[in-house]
Amino acid sequence: MRTVILNNGVEMPILGFGVYQIPPEQTERAVTDALQAGYRSLDTAAAYRNEEAVGRAIKSSGIPREELFVTTKLWISDAGEENARRAFDASLTKLGLDHLDLYLIHQPFGDVYGSWRAMEQLNREGRVRAIGVSNFHPDRLVDLIDHNEITPAVNQIETHPFFQRGEDQRLMVERGVQIESWGPFAEGKNNLFTDPVLSEIAQAHGKSVAQVVLRWLIQRDVVVIPKSVRADRMAENFDVFDFELTDDQMSRIAGLDTGSSLFFDHRDPGVVSQLGSVRLTN
Repeated sequence: MRTVILNNGVEMPILGFGVYQIPPEQTERAVTDALQAGYRSLDTAAAYRNEEAVGRAIKSSGIPREELFVTTKLWISDAGEENARRAFDASLTKLGLDHLDLYLIHQPFGDVYGSWRAMEQLNREGRVRAIGVSNFHPDRLVDLIDHNEITPAVNQIETHPFFQRGEDQRLMVERGVQIESWGPFAEGKNNLFTDPVLSEIAQAHGKSVAQVVLRWLIQRDVVVIPKSVRADRMAENFDVFDFELTDDQMSRIAGLDTGSSLFFDHRDPGVVSQLGSVRLTN
């Protein structure tokens, strides 16, 4: 497995397994299948409400803890210095772990600064190996970096062929932040899986469109966490290290960029209010 080195020296697999939108009752089986397929990086969140199922799969796998890279996220309703510590402890308990590899602020709203102070302290205490953010646009990311001690190790953002985030990535490289993609397949929007450009490139390599998209992200040094509940698809998504896209193919995929989100804009006041209204109950 290819890895990236985060800004604090922590090593992170460039390809992992995400469990967003997998119902809790299906999550344990899905994570078990993913671990059997070879994945060692797992990405969940308090807001996904499936941390306990992820933890059960980890425990039953028998895989040594040091071989796994586990990420979870802090939700808006748990923001703030004291709340964030409580939320971290709750997530750790649900996962059945004694430490996390990566803890992210899930959304750039609420008391982000209080949360970050708590996360910096958790990092100093060795309870989480790296801390980062998710869904931060460049202005919010730079503001956080410039006014705090620890620079986020990761920024997990919507990144796929139709919203490629090139400028965002360039800024992150300058600031030492690793870009990570959520929604690499755009949830099939814009007919991604039958797109003519992606389909032609896939045929040329004897691969699937999904494999081409993952390979494209990996060649851009983007960490990616595809999701599936099908063991065969998990194995297919993992099998992306035996081919390489040409410069021409990378350029053709670059031409698919629309420059806009296919889901929601985190700078839209309505989206801010909608996300901020979601409360988690333990």
